[in-house]
Amino acid sequence: MTGPAPLPPLTMIPDSLRSLRDYERQAEAHMPAASWRHVQSGAGAETTLAANRAQFDRHRLVPRALADMRGATTGLDLFGLRHAAPILLAPVAYHRLAHPDGELATVSAATALETTMVVSTLSSVPLEDIAARARAVASELAMAPPPLWFQLYLQPDRGHTAELVRRAEAAGYQVLVFTVDAGVKRSGFALPPGVDAANLRGMPVLSQSASVAGGRMIFGTALLDAAPTWESLDWLRGITRLPIVVKGLLSPADARMAAGRGADGIIVSNHGGRVLDGLATPLDVLPAMAEAVDGKVPLLLDSGVREATDVLKALALGARAVLIGRPQIHALAVAGMQGVAHALHILRTELELAMAQVGCPSLAAIARGDLLMGSGSNA
Repeated sequence: MTGPAPLPPLTMIPDSLRSLRDYERQAEAHMPAASWRHVQSGAGAETTLAANRAQFDRHRLVPRALADMRGATTGLDLFGLRHAAPILLAPVAYHRLAHPDGELATVSAATALETTMVVSTLSSVPLEDIAARARAVASELAMAPPPLWFQLYLQPDRGHTAELVRRAEAAGYQVLVFTVDAGVKRSGFALPPGVDAANLRGMPVLSQSASVAGGRMIFGTALLDAAPTWESLDWLRGITRLPIVVKGLLSPADARMAAGRGADGIIVSNHGGRVLDGLATPLDVLPAMAEAVDGKVPLLLDSGVREATDVLKALALGARAVLIGRPQIHALAVAGMQGVAHALHILRTELELAMAQVGCPSLAAIARGDLLMGSGSNA
């Protein structure tokens, strides 16, 4: 049984779209029901998915009055690259589920708003085409393009993984994001016609079914054997000079290990609550992660970021930047490139307003003292 046909993308942004939450409420009407459920779903009973939002509500901001905000900036440097704000687009697969232009629309918006996009291995447009579109938009706007990052999933054949790395390097990507927490996960979603993993065409894809009685479930299967290990990070470090950011760590011990084995950065993440229910939330483990790496590598955070105050709270607890995932798909579905650009503009504007209210003229001025720990009330 199918629902009503999805509405076409809007061609103009209505006044009713004023926040990322507004885009989320609107997006369902613009996507096929199965694709919407796939984008929104979490693992298990979705307690981690819910906790990713609740983690931010446990902290309250404490404003500093009478701060001098002249010359204020949201800019930061990561891996020798200048970023206009501590907000990046997280790697999200298959943007063509939300809009026919897919990642081309998203990267056009990101470029115009000086925002780094982390392109997924599972993008529905080839990584080379995405990079070329970013350069074309930047040239048209007479601006330097923001940094482009490429997210890497380890492939069953290391030759294919190396091929992806070489393609990313040749296309001009400047950072590799090595995702380590999704090598084994449930997936029951069938891609609709016209949507595929464009970067993996011609490469084998491993899957495992546990439906046969007496057969192997996960242990002892080729799928688990191909999952990344610490040795995989060592190998990856040996084949590229690009900075490597390890995505999907929640353990301080793992953060310390990654920093000692060649990782240039870490994304503290539970994969948006999509891989396993009951996981710790990134914001809750962030202070211990920061203590573990002791400034040796920058920490970034994703999972649940929806408002500029979420960004401030993450930075105050030890992150250098955050990544947003589902909201870019919501905005893309509602209004294509214009929607993503508008959503980024909303978040960037909210961030400047929040920094002004808290009294922080720079990201370096955001410290743990800007937070009131505990639940509290809104009264």
